[in-house]
Amino acid sequence: MTAHPGARDSANMRLRRGARPATTHPHPATDKIPLILSGANVVTPTGTVKDGEVIIDGTRIAAAAPENAHRIDLTGHHVVPGFVDIHNHGGGGASFTSGTPDDVVKGIHTHRLHGTTTLVASTVTGDMDFLTRRAGLLSELAEQGDIAGIHFEGPFISPCRKGAHSEELLRDPDPAEVRKLIDAARGHAAMVTLATELPGGIDSVRLLAEHGVIAAIGHTDATYEQTVAAIEAGATVATHLFNAMPPLGHREPGPIAALLEDERVTVELINDGTHLHPAALQLAFHHAGADRVAFITDAMDAAGFGDGRYMLGPLEVEVADGVARLVEGGSIAGSTLTLDRAFKRAVTVDRLPVEHAVSALSANPAKLLGRYDRIGSLEPGKDADLVILDSAFDLKGVMRRGEWVVDPQLG
Repeated sequence: MTAHPGARDSANMRLRRGARPATTHPHPATDKIPLILSGANVVTPTGTVKDGEVIIDGTRIAAAAPENAHRIDLTGHHVVPGFVDIHNHGGGGASFTSGTPDDVVKGIHTHRLHGTTTLVASTVTGDMDFLTRRAGLLSELAEQGDIAGIHFEGPFISPCRKGAHSEELLRDPDPAEVRKLIDAARGHAAMVTLATELPGGIDSVRLLAEHGVIAAIGHTDATYEQTVAAIEAGATVATHLFNAMPPLGHREPGPIAALLEDERVTVELINDGTHLHPAALQLAFHHAGADRVAFITDAMDAAGFGDGRYMLGPLEVEVADGVARLVEGGSIAGSTLTLDRAFKRAVTVDRLPVEHAVSALSANPAKLLGRYDRIGSLEPGKDADLVILDSAFDLKGVMRRGEWVVDPQLG
């Protein structure tokens, strides 16, 4: 997913091409000094604390403030946990599928500027040799702590529901080939999206579950019964629910009903106003509940970068007014969403409680990744990953592991 030379950087997010951007920007007055963020509406696992405070000591959230702590007044603001994106293909003009390591870091930094402090890098369909090489590159970034793992979206998906994936590169989910990807990722394979109704699908789900990798049902033409069988085999995620799967029917309910009704499944939603009608989002929250929804971006390289022509794997994409579509056929091709926009839309357009938005953006995906002991909520002992929003839910500050990515310049 390489950017057309004419695509433009978004304001305030310009980075020199080819340079590895700094991932954090410490507060000029308080680097290494403990902080007290006070006076804000602080969203915790038990609810919102008005006029609350968050204490940061080093890289962690602390229970008590040291005597030398610097206080920042955040009256009128909200402090929420850093966002966790489990499905993201790129940003800032950089592709996680085809970019260099510096390109990938640039894309990661773009999303950090929008509050995503933990990110899983997603690939798109390619041939197996390419994907195994890509897994090796991304696993190095995972070992450095830049990403939280790798999500393989394709090539084991249905040609009937391929979306923006190259049909000639699709293949059935042979467990031996799935195992090749797992091995190539060197312990950093976080998730694989499969059309589990294809030959080898159920066996591949079992293989993934045995290796501690999330099996996600997506880009699928499965029936209700086939989806139930995949969940029983160990599938636990619905890849961008409603998109790239049969619609809900009253005689043939298809995968949507099976995925919504099973308490073991977390459903991904792309809350950008393009992929889902608000009523579909409300349906998902009503049936799955706030504890089983994960907001994702499914972002491609145009996120935080601008309109223009891009490549999504071997397919050309036109981004116009922030909506990405294949040049040939017009299928939606990922999104240009950032999670701060997903949060604001959730509370201002969809009228979700702030606490439900936090669950979908932070706690639930952190739990899926098995990292809730370190991220996903504002609790003492956890990483100091947080986002500051103003009263209109616009992003004003981002902290990752105790250092400012976006300095709020307050207090």
